[in-house]
Amino acid sequence: MKLEKLLLLAGALLLAGWVSAAPAEKTLKPWTGDPTPPLRLKDLEGKSHDLAAYRGKAVLINFWATWCEPCREELPSMNRLKKALGGKPFEVLAVDVGEETAQIREFLAKLPVDFPVLLDQNSDAVSDWKIRGLPTTFIVDPEGRIRYFYVGQLDWASSAVVNAIDGLLAKP
Repeated sequence: MKLEKLLLLAGALLLAGWVSAAPAEKTLKPWTGDPTPPLRLKDLEGKSHDLAAYRGKAVLINFWATWCEPCREELPSMNRLKKALGGKPFEVLAVDVGEETAQIREFLAKLPVDFPVLLDQNSDAVSDWKIRGLPTTFIVDPEGRIRYFYVGQLDWASSAVVNAIDGLLAKP
């Protein structure tokens, strides 16, 4: 099973360069795939995070790595998105894929983020969420359902993205 996960990660790494270079429409895509898989990971401080505990909030889940150029470039826009939705039931969770804690800490010392960075060092979440390239991001609604996704770099603070997430937060 470990070999299978390593091969999956290797495939994701190869696709990351292809995805980031491919021309794509820069907008969130509606999710039509499988139900939301579980997500239970620890952050850099060792605190456990369970996606189920975020019910009642919209959650942006971003799979990334420090070596991934598009991932690094989009992180500041996630900070701006979190600020734009400040005071609303919204959270960002960044899932680092397969890297050592010291490497991530060193990177974040230069480019700090305002949200939890979770560790997927064994690529279990990558497998569960069927990640095929980095960065890959999902928007989960307050009921815990994936509503949108995007593969590649996106300006997460754009008005279209802010409006789409804000629409998930609107009371019925």
